[in-house]
Parts: sequence; structure tokens; C-alpha cells
Amino acid sequence: MQNRLRPTLASLVLLILATGLVDSVSAARPAARNDTCTSAPLHVASPDWRDQIIYFAMIDRFDNADSRNDDQGAEEFDPTDGRRYSGGDLAGLSRRLDYIHDLGATALWITPPVANQWWDARHQYGGYHGYWAEDFMRVDAHAGTLDDYRKLSRCLHARAMFLIQDIVVNHVGNFFRYDGVIDADDPAHGFHINTDAKPHDAPTRYPFSLNDVRRKKDRAAAIYHWTPDIIDFADTHQLQNWQLAGLDDLNTENPLVRKALRQSYAFWIDKVGVDGYRIDTAFYVPPEFFDDFLRNKDRKAPGILDVAARNGQRNFLLFGEGFAMDAPYKDESARKIDRYLRDESGKSRLPGMLNFPLYGSTLDVFARGKPTAILAHRIDSMQRVHANPHFMPSFVDNHDVDRFLAGGSEDGLKQALLLIMTLPGIPVIYYGTEQGFSEPRASMFATGFGSGGRDHFDRDAPLYRYIQRVSELRRTHPLLSRGTPTVLASNAASAGVLAYRYGDGDETLLVVFNSSDEPTLLAALDTGLPPGTALQSLFSIDGEGANAVLDSEGTLTLRLPARSGQVWKVGAAPRNFSGGTAPITIESLPEGELTGDLELKGSAHGTDQLRIVIDGRLASSTVVAVDSGGRWRATIDTSGFIDPSISHEVLAWSEDSSTTSRVQKFRVRRDWHELVDVEDPVDDDRGLLGTYRYPTDPLWQTARPLDLRGVRVSASGNSLRIALHMHQLVAAWNPPNGFDHLAPTIYIELPNRKDGARVMPLQNSSLPGDMRWHLRLRAGGWSNTLTRAESASAANEGIAQTPAADLHVDRAHNTIEFTLSAAALGYPATLSGTRILVTTWDYDGGYRALKTEPGSAHFGGGDGDHDALIMDQSAVIRVP
Repeated sequence: MQNRLRPTLASLVLLILATGLVDSVSAARPAARNDTCTSAPLHVASPDWRDQIIYFAMIDRFDNADSRNDDQGAEEFDPTDGRRYSGGDLAGLSRRLDYIHDLGATALWITPPVANQWWDARHQYGGYHGYWAEDFMRVDAHAGTLDDYRKLSRCLHARAMFLIQDIVVNHVGNFFRYDGVIDADDPAHGFHINTDAKPHDAPTRYPFSLNDVRRKKDRAAAIYHWTPDIIDFADTHQLQNWQLAGLDDLNTENPLVRKALRQSYAFWIDKVGVDGYRIDTAFYVPPEFFDDFLRNKDRKAPGILDVAARNGQRNFLLFGEGFAMDAPYKDESARKIDRYLRDESGKSRLPGMLNFPLYGSTLDVFARGKPTAILAHRIDSMQRVHANPHFMPSFVDNHDVDRFLAGGSEDGLKQALLLIMTLPGIPVIYYGTEQGFSEPRASMFATGFGSGGRDHFDRDAPLYRYIQRVSELRRTHPLLSRGTPTVLASNAASAGVLAYRYGDGDETLLVVFNSSDEPTLLAALDTGLPPGTALQSLFSIDGEGANAVLDSEGTLTLRLPARSGQVWKVGAAPRNFSGGTAPITIESLPEGELTGDLELKGSAHGTDQLRIVIDGRLASSTVVAVDSGGRWRATIDTSGFIDPSISHEVLAWSEDSSTTSRVQKFRVRRDWHELVDVEDPVDDDRGLLGTYRYPTDPLWQTARPLDLRGVRVSASGNSLRIALHMHQLVAAWNPPNGFDHLAPTIYIELPNRKDGARVMPLQNSSLPGDMRWHLRLRAGGWSNTLTRAESASAANEGIAQTPAADLHVDRAHNTIEFTLSAAALGYPATLSGTRILVTTWDYDGGYRALKTEPGSAHFGGGDGDHDALIMDQSAVIRVP
């Protein structure tokens, strides 16, 4: 990276930051005023992308510097409506570059600035996001002018920052459609031009303008695949040749299309000085397309890498979007992503792909409280599956998924940010994350959608200051951006420890997390380092890191605070280190699965009591006395252990001497007992008023996915399982959770409690009768959120609770099963008297809209500002 600090100066800056005297990022990299940008170069040499930190902004939602371009007269502009343009523009980005620079970002990634379809009347949605191109080689009027874009590029380069443009090669906007059954022999059958598209009903630049199959020259040109919408995302042919959500699919096998796309995106490198491209919907074109797009040797229309090289950009960054996440401990999606990085022989295709599998595992662990072993597997997997994970951008949220804070806590978000800053991959910060946004596409500026009527450029915001600190950590320790981590410890059973180490001979770093909401025990971490080695604290999430020293075995035992994250630099080991304590033992456990309580016994000397710690959980550890003969025994309740596939760990710990026994492992199999099975009336999916209608898109009509047919409740100990039987489960949009067009929301009232809430957040309703909820579960194709009732209101879902429910989908039997552990329920003394209410609706960054008349993407039959967003609702179910 350019302008890297010398080690002595970096140390000084960190010291000054610790005392709170100056902003370290501003001190480290001097900013440039926008009025000096005109002399900055349009083209600059490529950086080492491994060292960069990317800030991702949606142009329309970031800042509005020129209100004159807001409304183009096509009824597409309305900042009160999230479906329409809000007014952000390129000039707004330029005037906020110091804000982005001082956060710690070194590159800016923006949504496509190209001329777009402004309004899709059929889907009642606008192209404010930039992904519905009408002309690939013209700046959209809402974004500004070509000169505005060139100024943004120069102003970035003046700050030693870089510009990444989002591009699309798979499709244009929604200018044509197919109605009814298609005829493979007659592509004109059922074909219609969407004449109500605005501002045009076809792309305006050749050859993309040849979009009417009814014209012979258009059909012969074959610029498009004349196909309907994708139905089966598991079908590769449909994925690469049919329309994604109505967007006209380009025939990327056609040499004319390939040439036109190369010329289109060469334009922005030549004319604007773009430094890199993020490629939208990469999975929807064949991997082989990118060999041509990057490396074609046509002199008149060369590949993108040659175009960049002739402008002095010899390390031009391209990374694709492959929206696919793996289930815990699985790698199928990661391997699919890798096919876009290299071919079967290992030859490079794209330099990078967004690391969606890492994102999914990050969300599981830090937002949902799942076992840290999920992330340990992912860290190892991404280095094993991918040849160079350092060029795969990593992220904690973006414009296509829920914000982290929509289902996770701020403490979890800080951990997730520290993770991506200390792992291989280019960290990406999505705009608004630094301001604590929970709405996926809210505006940063006061007059934009979802802004709450105020600007959000607060440099003193806690998350802004935190990202400055963690960015500085990465920038001043290149080992974090260029090294290879080795996982040292994780927890296979629950939230808790995750530890990994870097070492390159010159420097060794140790990174340790506790993902639990409770203190956890880091027990005898085998660091592979000499006894007595000193650990110098470089970073702590809470800002109060402490140094440490390894014991006589070269291991580290510490009580880790809840939701902590720490980075240590390894110092020298003393030549003559002496130490050692009396041993603690646990006698071997019987082989096989336990079906009852865990009986333990062992020995200890030099202490009169021990803590028996299961899976690192100190809050639920058991204190046992050691007798005068050095013997002890304990009985551990295992009723909360619900998954027989999980290997639990138990050890004995002397807090006084910080000594532990060796870890013993065990498994538990407890029976589940059905408590209640309730049928729900058939075909009552019409809302509480009985007047609601599904969206007009045919799949809603045929599948009726919100019709609840029954609820079955089971228990194992004080853990709870809720199974929903639906009319039909569908997965039309390739959701990672295995279903879509449905977001059940489940309210749980725990027994013997007088607190709780009656309001049903975001659903315009309250619980029936005298029911109050303590826990609320909302799940969809891309989300799985558990919240507590504290702080809940009509507009607030409450406080995130971990661990979230385990989710199992059986589409063959149209069943979704949610399992809530005793820990998720707060360890209730009993489940008898628990009350449960199940509701159905759909969720897409918020509960789907309800209007008087249904549309392709919203429900009809009510007033969404006042009427309950509930399509079907169970009776109140009481656990006996």
C-alpha cells in the first residue's frame, strides 16, 4: 500500500491514539481538499490490493450534493419511498471523501453509475440501485455527469485512494417478458415488450437495443436469451440462460455481446480511471466468459486486463459476486465460487470473488451465537479451497442482505469487523455500518429515504471511531493482510473461544475472541511458543488490552470477558523460565453417548476447590470442593445438551493457580417428547381481516406459501422444538436457508414471568388476549433472528438473543423445524405453561408491503400503514 508508515512512526501514532489526543487515521494519511483534485491524475498505478480497505456506497443513498438532478420527471423520484430514487449522486460522494478517508478506507466501491431503467411498472420498483442498465456507456442522469465521475476519480487518487465500479455483464433492465407457456420452437410466442418501462422500453445503445425477438434482425443477432424467469436455481442451464427476476438475460456466449461488453467497460477505465471492477451476478454467466472478458487479444476491443495495463494499471482488481453460502462445515458453495477463480487446470479466471461463505459463517457465530468451530472450519477451508483468498473481499453486511444489526448486537458487530480485519481477504465496510444502521438501504443524508430526517456523517459515532482503530491495526501490521493464519482453538459446542496465530519469522501475532455473551475460559491454549513468552497487547475491542505471559508449558489460560476480541504481538521468551503447578486430573469418562447426567471424579493438590467447566462456559460452571486427600467428585446436569452429534469438552480449573486438567470429551443423547400438536385451518391465509390477497406473481398464487397447516411442539429437558407444517414450501430465489416467499414470526411467552411485551414489532398488531412475549423468532430465506422483549416497540424488534434457533427445512414434507436450546430460552426452570403464537408474512429488508390492490411484489386487501402484516396466524398454543 502507498504511504505506509515506518514502524517507529506507527508505534508513535498508536500510542497517541491510546491517549486519545488525535485521530490516528487522519494523522497517518493526510487528506486532500477537493479544490486541489483537478491536478490529480486520472490514472494511477494499481496498489497491492491485499493491503486495501474498501468502503462500499450506494450512490443514490449516500449523499445528495446536487438536487437539480433528483427528479427526472418519470415518477421515479420519491425519498419517502424506498423503491424509488432518493437523490444521492456522484458529487455527494466527492464532497464526503474526507469522511470516508478518515474512517480508514483506502478504496471506494460504488454501485453502477450507468444509465438505468428508472421505473419498472410491472414490478412497481425503481432502478435507483444501478443494476438495471439501459446504456452501459453513459452516466445516469440522477448520478450526475461524466465530469462529475472524473472528478470523483481524481479526488480519490489525490488522497492515494482507489475507485472500484460495480458492473453487470449478465443482464440489462426489464424491457421484455414472456407470458404463459413458452414455445422453444417459436421464441416470439408469449413475448411482450414492457412498454411502460421508463424512460425507455429498450436499451438505447447498439447492439443491446436489438431486443425484440419479433423482428428478424433482432432474432438473428441473438443478443439476448429469449427465455422466461428462472424457476429452478439448481438447474445450471436456467441459471445461465434464463431471466433473473425479469431482467433481460444477455447471450454472453455471443461474440458480438462479448465484444460490446469489453468495449463498454474499457470505456470507464479509459475515460474515468476506474481502478477495479466488482462484477454483479457472476454466477449467472458461464465461468468461461471471464477468460474472454479479461484476456481477449482483439486489438480493437481487448480484454479488460489489457485495457487497464495500457493505462498503467497492471494489477487491476476484478472480483465477482457469487451469492452462495455454505451450511456449517460444508464447502460446496465455496468450491462453486472457486470455479470462477480458476479453471480445472488451475489457470486464473477472475482475480477475486466475494467471500460469501465466510460472511455466512461470520453471521452464524457473531450474530447468532453458534459454535465458533463453524468459523474455524471456514478459515481453514478458504485457505484450502482457494489458491489466493487474500484477493477475496470479505464483509459483514451489504445491500443484498440484512444489516448485521438487524439481527445481531453491536458487540457482535465489533467482533465481526475485527475478524475481517485480521483474516486474509480485502475488508469491505458497507456504508452506514459505521453509523449503526439496521436498515439495509437507508440514506446517509437527511432528505433521503430512511434517514430519519438527519444526516449521518458523525465522526464521533462509536462505530466510526471503532472502525478507525481496527483499520489502523490492519494497516500498521501487514502480516494481517498478507500472512496465513493457523487456527489454534475453537468451540464445537457453543459460542466461546476462537483463536488463531500468524507468524512470518519477523513477527508473530495472536488473535483471540470470545463470541459468548458470558465470560469464557481460554484453557491451556497451545500456542506452539516457548514457555514464558511475553504477549504484548496490540488491540482490544474494549480498548483496555492487557499483556500476558505463557506458562511453563507454553500455553495460555485466561478468563475472557464476554464478547471480547484481542490481538497480541508475541515477544521474546526468557532464557531461563521456571514455573509449574501441581496437576489436576479428571478420570477417564466411559465410552459412548451419555443418556443421563455426567458423573465426574478426579484429583487435585494445592487447592481446596475447583470449577468444573463445560465448553468453556464459566457462568454455568460448577464449584466443587477438594477433600483433604486431594479427591473431588461432581454430578453435571446434561438436560440442556440437545445435539448428539456435538462433542462437548469438560475440564477442571483452579482459578487460584490458573491451572487446568486435561480436556475430556463426551456426547449426550437426550430424548425429545412431543408436547402438543395443533392443526391450523386449511386455506385461511387471507389475513386477520379475511380480505388479504397474495402478490400477483404466479408463484404466490399457485404455492400459497403463507398458509400454515399445523404446529407441533416438542421438548428435551428445557429445550424447545417448534415444527411448522406449511401448505407448500418454495425456494425460487435460491435462499441459503432453504425456503423463501415466507417469513414466519413466532412469539414465545415463558412461564412464571410477569414482564414481556404485547406489541408485535413491525407487524401493526398486538398479541391476542393477555399473552405477552419474552422471545421473538423471525426467520426467512436469508435471516434467522431471535430477540428479547426488552426495548421492543412497534418499530423495534427488541434486543438480539443468542444462540439463535437451529433451523431445519424438509421441503419434501413442507416442514420448517426450529430448535431453541435451554441457553437460548434463558434456562427456564420449566416449560410447562409456555405459550406460543405463530404468524406468517414475507420479509425483504422489512415486512413486505400491503396495499389496497396486490402487485407483483406486494400484498393486497388492506392498508399496510395500519392493518396487521399477518397472512395466517395460529391459535395461542399452551404447553402443558
